[in-house]
Amino acid sequence: MDPVVVGIIGILVLLLILFFLGMPVGFAMAVVGFCGFCYAVSFKAALNMIATDLWTTFSKFGLTVIPLFVLMGYLAFNSGIAERLYKAAYTWVGHWPGGLAIATIGADELFAAICGSNTATAATMGAVALPQMERYHYDPRLSSGTVATGGTLGTVMPPSVVIIVIGLQTEQSIVKLFLGGILPAILMGILFVLTILVLCRLRPDFGPVGPRTSLEEKIKSIPGVIEAVAIFALVIGGLFLGLFTPTEAGAIGVFCTFIVSLASRRLTWKAFINSIVETLKISCMVFVLVTGAIIFGRFLAVTRIPFLVADYATSLPVPPFIILAFILLIYLIGGCVMDALGFLVLTIPIFFPLGMALGFDPIWYGIILTLVTTLGAITPPVGVNLYVVKALAPEIAIGTIFKSVSFFVVASIISIVILIIFPQIVLLIPGMLR
Repeated sequence: MDPVVVGIIGILVLLLILFFLGMPVGFAMAVVGFCGFCYAVSFKAALNMIATDLWTTFSKFGLTVIPLFVLMGYLAFNSGIAERLYKAAYTWVGHWPGGLAIATIGADELFAAICGSNTATAATMGAVALPQMERYHYDPRLSSGTVATGGTLGTVMPPSVVIIVIGLQTEQSIVKLFLGGILPAILMGILFVLTILVLCRLRPDFGPVGPRTSLEEKIKSIPGVIEAVAIFALVIGGLFLGLFTPTEAGAIGVFCTFIVSLASRRLTWKAFINSIVETLKISCMVFVLVTGAIIFGRFLAVTRIPFLVADYATSLPVPPFIILAFILLIYLIGGCVMDALGFLVLTIPIFFPLGMALGFDPIWYGIILTLVTTLGAITPPVGVNLYVVKALAPEIAIGTIFKSVSFFVVASIISIVILIIFPQIVLLIPGMLR
């Protein structure tokens, strides 16, 4: 049988069957990839491929960057850093229309700088912000949408786990990808704030004005921001200046966050153990996805499907950005029906070579894929952040939460369009790297 036909059967038939049977994405990719490689080459070659490629990948010391940055985020999550960030943001902008929602986005932006998980960001800020917004009679559509969407900033702002996975899978510089995500994350945050201001201008009852705070109170709230900014500046600044590698940056970030957590006296022994357990869970999930991606990617390489797709796409008489729009639409739809990170890992072996064949900058393209992946966390029916909000606010109907993110999805799409039109926004900081 022709290798291309084998590849198509593996993707469209076997992989989909395993998904519908409920098999996790990483295991499904590994099974299809191994079986397909056995058929296309040989059983012995498949065993050698697994032994060689998995050892080559997982023997790299650099992979420790994943659990380190995840642990940093969970230590911050369990030590009250997010609560202090929210209080500081609320002190400064709480008296604006929709001020509590704007404060949530501001705190999300800062917390995302030391937490690489969108769910951790949404859960942390939701636990702090949702009761406050309910207290001031915010419309549930604004409060739930703000918390769910603000959490996606944790996917874009470094140290993002999604960016790390893209860097590992495409063999691009994680440092450059980190630096490339800073300005897009800030742009997204600004667009989210503008969305809130427009909504509250059109519907003042969505976000009633909160009480004003004195200048003295504003100044007293600043220390709540300094610790997060200092950790981010040390980690990302050190990477930018070339003082240490991403793995060393993760270790330094964990150490500094741990010291801050101890100094605040908010990190209990139970919370510390919980941070380690959750770090193990997330890290193992990512490693399983990486394993499946390696095996599945080798199978696709044997079938030559990625190269044939790239050759076909580049021969089409249409501008490259038309093809890019089609790729992003696939990611948007895929994120609606399966785990967004899993879908990203599944499709990178096909769409990343295609992007390179079209002449896209790999750092810019990686960040664009990261942004469209964030939409999977807030698009029903499987958007994980939507269910995080539901768990935090059971009284809000799930249908209301689904509708609430529609305002912010538009802002996210606008941010992607802006970055496509002005790629310099992504490439500015990485271009300054020594």
